[in-house]
Amino acid sequence: MSDLPEKQIKRLYMLIQEAETNLAAAKELLMSIVGDDGSVITPKTSHAEEVGGKVVEGVFDGQKMIGPDGKEYPVPANYASKSKLVEGDILKLTIADDGSFIYKQIGPVDRTQVIGTLTQHDGAYYVEASGREYRILLASVTYFRINVGDQVTIIVPTDNPDATWAAVEAAL
Repeated sequence: MSDLPEKQIKRLYMLIQEAETNLAAAKELLMSIVGDDGSVITPKTSHAEEVGGKVVEGVFDGQKMIGPDGKEYPVPANYASKSKLVEGDILKLTIADDGSFIYKQIGPVDRTQVIGTLTQHDGAYYVEASGREYRILLASVTYFRINVGDQVTIIVPTDNPDATWAAVEAAL
């Protein structure tokens, strides 16, 4: 391996990193389509009130909604990313008669914007900001087309100093 030119080693490292990112994206996409129990989830984000079915309110934890009974409900990563959900937001989930999941944000928490730098380790993406590290969704990384080392504006809950997740507001 020491016989390989440094340029080829760097290229191999980048290819491995890209493959890991693609694999993580595929896993996240699969989890947004298939719930933990293996059932297909069809996310919808409008007209929740017009659809019959079971209604559950819960708190967004950065990746999923936690119901009042502690049960976890998968929130599609694309919805969470595009809606810029942050830890503590209150969501209403309508499970329609046809089995589709319809989420609606009903109680956003106070938010603060901070600027940080995108990092990656342990197969996940983080933004280092204000002396802290916040995890962000892969869907945000791909949607905003940001790369490790890029500056980004993130949204964090104002009143939760222990928050571990943030939402991406914009790439700088």
